[in-house]
Amino acid sequence: MLYAVIMAGGVGTRLWPLSRKNRPKQALRLIGERTMFQHAVDRLAPLFPPERIFVVTSDLMADLLRPQTPELPADNFILEPMGRDSAPAAGLAAIHLLRRDPDAVMVMLTADHYIVDTGQFRAALDAAGQVATAGPIVTLGIRPNYPATGFGYIRLGEAQTIVNGFRVYASAGFTEKPDVATALSFLESRRYVWNSGMFIWRADRLLAEYAAQLPELHAALARIAAALGTPAAGQVLAAEWPNVTRISIDYGIMEHAQDVSVIPVEIGWSDIGSWAAVHDVLPRDENGNVTVGELVALDTHGCYVRSERSEGRLVATIGLKDLVIVDTPDVLLVCPKERAQDVRELVNLLAARGKLERL
Repeated sequence: MLYAVIMAGGVGTRLWPLSRKNRPKQALRLIGERTMFQHAVDRLAPLFPPERIFVVTSDLMADLLRPQTPELPADNFILEPMGRDSAPAAGLAAIHLLRRDPDAVMVMLTADHYIVDTGQFRAALDAAGQVATAGPIVTLGIRPNYPATGFGYIRLGEAQTIVNGFRVYASAGFTEKPDVATALSFLESRRYVWNSGMFIWRADRLLAEYAAQLPELHAALARIAAALGTPAAGQVLAAEWPNVTRISIDYGIMEHAQDVSVIPVEIGWSDIGSWAAVHDVLPRDENGNVTVGELVALDTHGCYVRSERSEGRLVATIGLKDLVIVDTPDVLLVCPKERAQDVRELVNLLAARGKLERL
């Protein structure tokens, strides 16, 4: 049986100052009237009924996200005592799924991606689930349309089969965030796809990878799994979780995993990893501007302007080009779109200076 697992533990510092510790990216309405988390759940239907959609998150985030998706069973929120990156989170989901279904096939997704072609997305997940049922790890690869340096890449190996019209390739290796020249060569070769971070695998295959590659994490997960359904479950999780290895699934598992398949897809995907990315996926006016709130602009082009101040607050601009302007009640951010990725560094600087109330 195919199950969706949405990872919803991140903060999303690159969308500061709108994204904060108590209101992270997945809880924001960045595209339309639905939050990123609601979009993530919405696009899974009808392939996944609510009872087969699970969410890995924290206590605090669960309190925010549960009311947004009342159709999801409350028990389908798997709670981490603290964030330990994606490998432990995926393992925690796997042991919960295996307790319900020893043949569970797990689709690992994130709560903060944007996908235009949801029908093609679901068809690709269905195809990937069929491949993963036989044992391989499967990942969806995004056909690149520019030489991105902020994404990991997967090299396509030999063509293996065709499922539901999707061509399946063997993975010939992962490359993390290349420089511009390397990314351009990847784009021109047409043998590379972006690593979307969407993985499909049997839950028991994932735990076997942990046993081989992350044995200490595997042992901790085994102890947590043994306590599930008993009065000691919460106590065991609380004791084990602070000591598990903090590591991503890409570094911890995928870089050295064998028998990995890739399905290239074109689904209108964006990881919404910066304000520039938000600008790129939203409708723009005749001057290329995206506006949320009230803007009066003179000779202003290619800008993203968002005001979260009280009604009646006007943003006025003259002679600007390719800027991000985000105005919140306590912070005003102004930066070139080409520097939007550096917002994370600015957040780190604020933390170092003790400005925790702004985070």
